[in-house]
Amino acid sequence: MLTLIWAQDEAGLIGAKGTLPWHVSADLKFFKEQTMGQTILMGRTTFIGMGERLLPKRTTWLLTKDTHYQVAGAKVFHSVEEVLQASLGQDLIVTGGAKVYENFLPYADCLVQTVLAKKFSGDTYFPKVNWDDFQLVTQVPFTDAKSGISGYFNTYHRK
Repeated sequence: MLTLIWAQDEAGLIGAKGTLPWHVSADLKFFKEQTMGQTILMGRTTFIGMGERLLPKRTTWLLTKDTHYQVAGAKVFHSVEEVLQASLGQDLIVTGGAKVYENFLPYADCLVQTVLAKKFSGDTYFPKVNWDDFQLVTQVPFTDAKSGISGYFNTYHRK
C-alpha cells in the first residue's frame, strides 16, 4: 500500500521555506503513530528542512536528482520509477515535500491528511487532488492542548 501523509492549513498550505509553518503537538504525535515501524519516503529538501536527521524506528528512503547525495542509514533513490520498483510488495508512506507528493499522488492507495482549522503564512501547497478518486473512511476531530489549534485527521482510500 502506498500512503501519502501530510498536514495542511485550511487553505492547503504545507510549508514555509522548507519547514512546517506551525508546531502542533497533536499532529506530530499522530504522524509518529502513523509512521512508526514503517518505511517512509521524503525528498532531499524535506529531509534537509528537518535537520537531516533520521526519524527513529522508521526506515528512511530519500528521493533526489543529485546522484552523489548519500546519507548513512538511509536508502537514496533518483527516480519515481526506482522507488516504485523497490516498494513492490511492501507498504510505503510518502512524507513530502510538495513535488514528491505530486509525483506519487497518481499511485496512492491511501491519503492521511491533517487539516488545521487556521490559516498560516508560507510558500508551499499540497498538489491538487481529484477527490472524486477517493472516499473518506475516517475523520477524527482534535484540539491541540498546547497551541489550542483544532482540526481533523482524515483518512481517504482510493475508490
